[in-house]
Amino acid sequence: MNDSAPTVFIVDDDPSVLKALARLLRSAGLNATTFASPQEFLDNHDQNVPGCLVLDVAMPHINGLELQRALAAQGSELPVIFLTGHGDIPMSVRAIKQGAVDFFTKPVNDNDLIAAIHDAIEKDRIARQAQAKLSELQQRLAMLTPREREVLSHVVSGKLNRQIAAELGTVEKTIKVHRANLKKKLNVQSLAELVKLAERLGIISSLPD
Repeated sequence: MNDSAPTVFIVDDDPSVLKALARLLRSAGLNATTFASPQEFLDNHDQNVPGCLVLDVAMPHINGLELQRALAAQGSELPVIFLTGHGDIPMSVRAIKQGAVDFFTKPVNDNDLIAAIHDAIEKDRIARQAQAKLSELQQRLAMLTPREREVLSHVVSGKLNRQIAAELGTVEKTIKVHRANLKKKLNVQSLAELVKLAERLGIISSLPD
């Protein structure tokens, strides 16, 4: 997981807005980086840097909604806050449906904006933490042998050792060894933990409560 301090990325084609927002955020103790156009942001943004995006809507060439879609197409989950002087209800609905965390019309209350930014940064932190955990689990899964992967799929489906042994054409003792190896490599202590891990990795569908 990236340990960089969160950065608020501001994209607006109005230099005075960029300057004012950067000053406001820095006075609130936040890192801020400004971009005069969506294309400039796309050309320079490092997805590994945590934070959020404060984005104008009405801009030439690429507008804010198009930038939001472009980021989604790249697999970016950077939280987006729209800040615009040209907003309307349909536009805000589209922005929220596309994943925006908030939508403000200029002029915005400074405290409201800063509160929304803190919420967005926290959302980003949680998402990156979850992704890091998932990557760690995937690395553990990659340590399994093909046979252990096969045994895992049978174990989490609720089959007993003797049933698995019969289906795989081996003996129950061998299945016990494989199960012990699974728990060690995947760092779990119980069948319940193993099932939860398999759900997170998409090996099995989530079970109903």
